[in-house]
Amino acid sequence: MILLTNNEGTVGAPTTARHLADGQDALDAIEAGIKLIEADPTVRTVGRGGWPNLLGEVELDACVMHGTTLRTGAVGALKGFLHPVSVAREVMRRLPHELLVGEGAARFAREIGGEPADNLIPDSKRAWQAWFDAELTPTQKHAWPDIPLVELCRHAIDPEIGRDTTVFLAQDAGGDICSGTSTSGWGWKYPGRLGDSPIIGAGSYADTRYGAAACTGAGEMTLRCCTARSIVLYLKKGASVVDAVHEAVDDMRHLQGGLISRVTIHAIDAKANHKVVAVNGTGENTYWLWHQGEAAPTSLRAEPIVITSVATKPTAGARYAR
Repeated sequence: MILLTNNEGTVGAPTTARHLADGQDALDAIEAGIKLIEADPTVRTVGRGGWPNLLGEVELDACVMHGTTLRTGAVGALKGFLHPVSVAREVMRRLPHELLVGEGAARFAREIGGEPADNLIPDSKRAWQAWFDAELTPTQKHAWPDIPLVELCRHAIDPEIGRDTTVFLAQDAGGDICSGTSTSGWGWKYPGRLGDSPIIGAGSYADTRYGAAACTGAGEMTLRCCTARSIVLYLKKGASVVDAVHEAVDDMRHLQGGLISRVTIHAIDAKANHKVVAVNGTGENTYWLWHQGEAAPTSLRAEPIVITSVATKPTAGARYAR
């Protein structure tokens, strides 16, 4: 058994580890841990307390995947509910679909009795109002919100605002491997923006036969590379978890234009090995790791990797051909 989660998972990791140790299903354990994070207003990039979009609205994204059935459930741009991870889980359980967004996701959450919540806490509202007061012209304020937002999105950079996610990867006593993600996305994002978190194969992917991967940071990059799915495919082709992650980093080196920023990649294999790297990170990125028999998760530091230019990628599979 193994649990791997990023630093945003701090308040939920002990609960998930305890549930796994008690023999619970990996997805049940993951959901229990993520719900604690979503309900904690001190975690400013997930759930209640998450940063709002340009219009001052908190939009939440989440995804779950069961690596044995390969079923997924996801929601994007969900407003007015506390636990997007649970709504995503019910999408997987109750619908023939895999992803619901916006008003459809909210309608579904109401139908299943999802817990309503005003996720814009006073401090988030204060920070948004300060941005609004400082950045908009009197004309824009008078016409608000019926103004173009494109340029505001391009320049909405605030050092106070975090851009992160929580990701959980776990293997239970039965060997099932599952993944879960939850986020409020970027602060000051364009309304309706989806990052990689609710997109299966980009922000997370799990396959019990091989392993699982999940990403945090600039989801625009992992969307373009299908990073999580790629790592699992590299594992399928015989790569070690270390080589699989580094292959995925090499894929990112070919990104040109668009947003090139920070991404942290988390991965496990079916033998409970793991690897975490911080692409363009500060060297301070940490994560939580737990294995069967350990008393509690341990905080470790991710390997920093800097992408500075387009590199030549090795021939696919050359390092680990069967």
